[in-house]
Amino acid sequence: MTYCCGILVREGLVMIADTRTNAGLDNISTFRKLHVFKNPGERILALASAGNLAISQSVISTLNEGIENAETGERETLMNAPTMFQAAQRIGRAIRSVHKMEGSALRAEDISFDVSFLFGGQIKGGRMRLFMIYSAGNFIECTTDTPYLQIGEHKYGKPVLDRAISYDVNLSDALKVSLVSMDSTLRSNLGVGMPIDILLVRPGVFDADLDYRIEEGEPYFHDLRTRWSAALRAAHQGIPRPPYGHEK
Repeated sequence: MTYCCGILVREGLVMIADTRTNAGLDNISTFRKLHVFKNPGERILALASAGNLAISQSVISTLNEGIENAETGERETLMNAPTMFQAAQRIGRAIRSVHKMEGSALRAEDISFDVSFLFGGQIKGGRMRLFMIYSAGNFIECTTDTPYLQIGEHKYGKPVLDRAISYDVNLSDALKVSLVSMDSTLRSNLGVGMPIDILLVRPGVFDADLDYRIEEGEPYFHDLRTRWSAALRAAHQGIPRPPYGHEK
């Protein structure tokens, strides 16, 4: 299991992903799930993956090598896609290509074709965008009404996003809320674990404002976790007792 989140606000994009991969209770490994593709000054793209690790790695390798366009003979990659929308379409085609090659073998072993991606960034000439791409290769786009998308073990980290994120939140606060969302998931699901990879991108910069890995025990994240737990306890204690169901 994994947890990845993308937040797209007016000031830019936050992408966050854990790194834990489980293949049984006694086989826990660390793999990077947040991949960055960039040509500074021209484009910066981020791709976060959830689901079967072998499938997601096959999809990313297919994107790196490119998919041949039958009409033009061009090798289509993320780095030569003219728009974010067409780049998202190429990810969908890569997923379907991997499914065509490996789907029957996976079914024979009773393994589901389980993969999903968050894809965000900006290509020069277009606006910053964020997509969620499903295992069938179809996708949806983030909107200003709900300016975040999640994949993987998303339920524990969703409530804080619903309450604290809006399109007009500044980028630093969006990052802070994404870290609280990740902490909530870490505390409630052992299938999600450290280290955590984060990426911040501002519109029109076409490079990372921040591309950083938070290791276990990192001071700011440790402090954030402690403060958030204390704040929740204080909020709980500060709410009056229900006026029903107890002895007067």
